[in-house]
Amino acid sequence: ARPSWQGWKPSRVEIDTVIQRPAISRALALYRLDLRTEGLREWLYGIRDMDDQQLLAAAEAARVANIPDRAINTAEKTLSVHDFAQRYPTPHRADLTTRVQAQGLDEAWVYGLIRQESRFMADAKSRAGAMGLMQLMPATATWAAKKVSMDQFSLSKVTDIPVNLSLGAFYLRHVLDDLGHPVLATAGYNAGPGRARRWRAAEALEGAIYAESIPFNETRDYVKKVMVNAWFYAHQAGATTRRLKEMMGTVPGSSGAGGGVSSLVAVKGNPQ
Repeated sequence: ARPSWQGWKPSRVEIDTVIQRPAISRALALYRLDLRTEGLREWLYGIRDMDDQQLLAAAEAARVANIPDRAINTAEKTLSVHDFAQRYPTPHRADLTTRVQAQGLDEAWVYGLIRQESRFMADAKSRAGAMGLMQLMPATATWAAKKVSMDQFSLSKVTDIPVNLSLGAFYLRHVLDDLGHPVLATAGYNAGPGRARRWRAAEALEGAIYAESIPFNETRDYVKKVMVNAWFYAHQAGATTRRLKEMMGTVPGSSGAGGGVSSLVAVKGNPQ
């Protein structure tokens, strides 16, 4: 079923009522102090008994407070009243579009990847050290900055939104050119291009079947979620006839068996 992008929107009164809940008020205060673990605990406690409309009011409060991961995750909890635009937001649109177009990438795919990587938390840092919207490792960011001749680069700039999107889009394009298929590139972005290449079957496989065959649980789940996200973003942008199977295409086999080109591929240079 195709989602409706004209979802239920809370009133100002409904948002204020949710914000006045003690646990939600505490959570927002803790997030403002950058005490995220404590803020998350209060937030989850505060929304535990909310109905759909209250959840969407809380999601909007989180969005306004610049806590996009809580906005998305809270909006996803609704059972019958939904707002898919809240679940699949498109922040930083001007910066993202410019950099995605410069690299010849599919915008819906990049939004889908960022949604899975960081939930649009611009200063997100993983335990492994990945940073920013596109969760770049320090070595990857440094390499990409040299490749694009970024002036006065330092690792302290990796969480800056334009910098992160520039370096992330360049690296994603590099992985796509290396592997030649967006499903492989999605796996490679998560687990490394070498692993994604080794996981191919001898013969061509449908993209969805390749995704299911990935032996790493984390990467298998990641690829499926990124591609589903991309379908939602493509639909939101008006591609109402685009099917997920078509978007995932056919992954070529390691024996050289050719696959069908995914509808996500935007050719730039000479993908291998």
